[in-house]
Amino acid sequence: MLSRVASSLYWLSRYVERSDGMLRMLKINYASSQDTIQEFTWKPVIRIFSSDDENELLNIQHDSRAVIEYLLLNRENPNSILNIITLARENARSVQEHIPKDLWQCLNEYYHTVKDEKLLWYVQKDDPITALDILIKQVMLYHGTADSAMERGESRSFMKIGKHLERSIQSIDILDIKFSSISTNPDLLTDIAYWKHLLLSLGGYELYLKTYRQGFDAKNIIELVMLNNDFPRSALYSMHNIERYFGRLKSENNIEHYNNLSFKIGRLRSMITYSSVNNMGEEELHNYLTQIRAELFGIGSSLNEYYFANS
Repeated sequence: MLSRVASSLYWLSRYVERSDGMLRMLKINYASSQDTIQEFTWKPVIRIFSSDDENELLNIQHDSRAVIEYLLLNRENPNSILNIITLARENARSVQEHIPKDLWQCLNEYYHTVKDEKLLWYVQKDDPITALDILIKQVMLYHGTADSAMERGESRSFMKIGKHLERSIQSIDILDIKFSSISTNPDLLTDIAYWKHLLLSLGGYELYLKTYRQGFDAKNIIELVMLNNDFPRSALYSMHNIERYFGRLKSENNIEHYNNLSFKIGRLRSMITYSSVNNMGEEELHNYLTQIRAELFGIGSSLNEYYFANS
């Protein structure tokens, strides 16, 4: 496979996965902003998903509709849903012969749905949840089509690696930001709504209730998001899948680079597997998550160097 093709498939998948995480976070936080009687802040969401100057954006941190519009439809925001799905579509267009026609049509429909002016009307004048639900359904349609229609070859492996790398980075970022907020507001440790919204934003609320019977506890939440191999958005689950799909790319033509990157992936998977939640205090957790994030970015950089020809 050409490095250009591999890169496009990988980034196509990362962009769609990023949009999925953003949409779910926006939906849960908007619902939370409507339920609270106190002034609601979008600062954690801005910190996670904005690539612009955070200080300038803090002017709108209490305006739910303005934040959603900025992260959803703002053309000047390089990380808005509109812009990242445009990039995903451009990547898909360049590799149409490597993906099923149904998947291309699905992604093309997602792109045109994001550009529909009615979405802006929902966000500004009506119910933003309606706009978010419309787009979330497009992501679900994409994932269903990709799983059912993609051939089980190199193309799918690069897409799966991109998906799970992006997903693990998002989970770690959300966990880090949420726990960092506790340092300035210790009362959040006993705030049931705070933990509930964190779990809902990651899609882990129902699994948490089934797994842990004693209520909401910070250590249990860390364990779920980092170490639970049955949770599809946990760091450990993502690393197992990155290792699994990277293993399918082994080739004698690129054995040295394969071994180098395989070692990095295996080392990080072991680092997460043998972590102990009991040894993680607040400061230790931040340092630990920072280290894991750096390792994930290192894997992405190595993929770029070894497989995408520095594209």
